Amino acid sequence: MTTFLVIVLVVLMALVVYSLVRGVIAFLQSHRADIDAGGERQHEMQVLQNKMMFNRIKYQALAIVVVAVILMIAR
Repeated sequence: MTTFLVIVLVVLMALVVYSLVRGVIAFLQSHRADIDAGGERQHEMQVLQNKMMFNRIKYQALAIVVVAVILMIAR
């Protein structure tokens, strides 16, 4: 059981990193020229950035829950 939870934890940690990188890339792609132009691309990048950062928080919370379960089992 612990092995399964550790695998789940590693997968969640990878998803956290993936979401963080995608969010940062979306942030970097929405540079100042796009903000000044006020184009549709800017809105799309902001939506993607918000979505990725929300996913990061969600995966981090799930990882914390898995760690808590692992600690409860280890007792």
